[in-house]
Amino acid sequence: MSSKKMGRPPSDKPKNKTIEIRVDQETMSKLDASAEKLNTSRSAIVRKGIEKVYDELQK
Repeated sequence: MSSKKMGRPPSDKPKNKTIEIRVDQETMSKLDASAEKLNTSRSAIVRKGIEKVYDELQK
């Protein structure tokens, strides 16, 4: 038998940090609508937003 583990291969950039934020219902609704329209997760939307703000600041 092989000693390799089954499952997903390890990620080059593991997502092992967690943040928690408080938002109002309107913001949560916008986040959910965006995630649904883009067929992605809330986390992906937040990461995309962080990248967008960071890129703007670098200009």
